[in-house]
Formats: sequence, C-alpha cells, structure tokens
Amino acid sequence: MTPLHELFDGQLPRLVMFDLDGTLVDSVPDLAAAVDATLLALGRAPAGVESVRHWVGNGARVLIRRALAGGLHHVDVAESEADQALALFLQAYADNHELTEVYPGVVETLDWLRACAIPLAVVTNKPERFVAPLLAEKGLAEYFRWTVGGDSLPRQKPDPAPLLHVMALAGATAPQSLFIGDSRSDVLAAKAAGVACVAVSYGYNHGRPVAEENPARVLDDLRELMAVSR
Repeated sequence: MTPLHELFDGQLPRLVMFDLDGTLVDSVPDLAAAVDATLLALGRAPAGVESVRHWVGNGARVLIRRALAGGLHHVDVAESEADQALALFLQAYADNHELTEVYPGVVETLDWLRACAIPLAVVTNKPERFVAPLLAEKGLAEYFRWTVGGDSLPRQKPDPAPLLHVMALAGATAPQSLFIGDSRSDVLAAKAAGVACVAVSYGYNHGRPVAEENPARVLDDLRELMAVSR
C-alpha cells in the first residue's frame, strides 16, 4: 500500500490539488530577479534570492510589499507605493521564467497519478495570468484539468475558497480530496476546507519547517507518495 492509499483508508482520492511555487516548481530565482529589478528601478538596494525565498507564498502583492518593507511584516508600506512597485514587478516577471525549474520527482508523480485516473488541479496564489504560461513552458500543463490563480476568485489561500471551488468543479467531497503544498498558507487552506493535506519539506514556508504546521504527512520528495510499503 502506498502512502496515498493510507491517507484514504486503502482507496485513492477522487481529486488531488497542488500548490505551484515551492511544490511543483522552484520559481524563486525568477521571482527574485523581478523583485530586484523592481527595487533597483525604485532606487533601492536589491533583496537577493534568500530573502525572496522567505517572502513568497502569499501572492504577488504581498511579496512586493515585503520587498519594500525589507521583511515579512509590511503594514507600514503605503498602498500607492505598493501599487507602483507591483506594476513594475509584474512587468519584470512576465517574460522571465528561464530560471524556474521543475522539482525532482514531480513529473514521475504526476505521471503516476494520471495513470491512476485521478483528476488533478493547481491552486496557487500566483496571479492567474502567469499560471497557464508557466505550466506550459515547463511541460506540466497537460496534467491539470483545472487551475486557479491568486486573483481568479475574490479570496485566495489561506482562505479555503479556491479549494472548495475546484472541489465543486470536480464533483469531489472533502473526504475524497487531497491538497499538496509547501507552506502554512497551504496547510491552513486545506484544514479550513476539511481536506487532507500533504506538505513537501523543500518548498517555501517563510524560513520555518512546514512540519510545524501539522499537515497529515510531510514528504522530502513527491515520489514518496507512491512508494509501496514493504
């Protein structure tokens, strides 16, 4: 029996939803390049990859507000300043995905899930305009029946609305569904939706181990999901 079967009492789920950044792809190098280009255009010092790695996960607007604030807490950033920086960031990021890489084990796991005839979806806080092109560019688009971006709906993760939306489209109930992510936002969204959550340890969780968020299982490699226990 595989860990996936164990999560569903020996059965397979009727729907598996994935986060994108930090779960399927490592996009931080490209995001950091766009953040740094934005900061330089505003006469500020660049932030660097490691800082951006701790800031991603809550959508483009929060990312750029954190960049302007120089840390996770960004309440003092003015909206007008954030608007200007966000426009620059979106323009800088639009055509720069060459540094983004698919994590090891992702394609093999998606192939296996597709062979099991399980419908798949992407639920991300990345702006919708970037999701489909990025998936296509990285050879992942064919696997997913549904995609939801951070601005596809009025609310984004950690609100459960995006997960509930996909579940309704798939005709799957919460006990039949799984969400796989890498951050506190992902775990909170899954728990609020009543969905089992698996977290990967290699992603972005603001510098904290994702195990602290108490998902149902933590994986170091997505291929562990399909490993048959002996």
